[in-house]
Amino acid sequence: MSKKNTSPSPEESLFDSGLLDSFALTDLVAELEKQFGIRIPDADLNPRKFDSVERIEEYLTSRG
Repeated sequence: MSKKNTSPSPEESLFDSGLLDSFALTDLVAELEKQFGIRIPDADLNPRKFDSVERIEEYLTSRG
């Protein structure tokens, strides 16, 4: 029995891969806020901004 790889490539869609859904997005955002000491406004809760590790990194960098 093989385990599914849960380490996505930077550009892989977290939603398409099933690693993230709309319910888990709010948990992810809360954890990002906690870990990086930022506030992510509701207007930014767009799945496209958090669709991949690469996009999350770009978003966090832009919040700099």
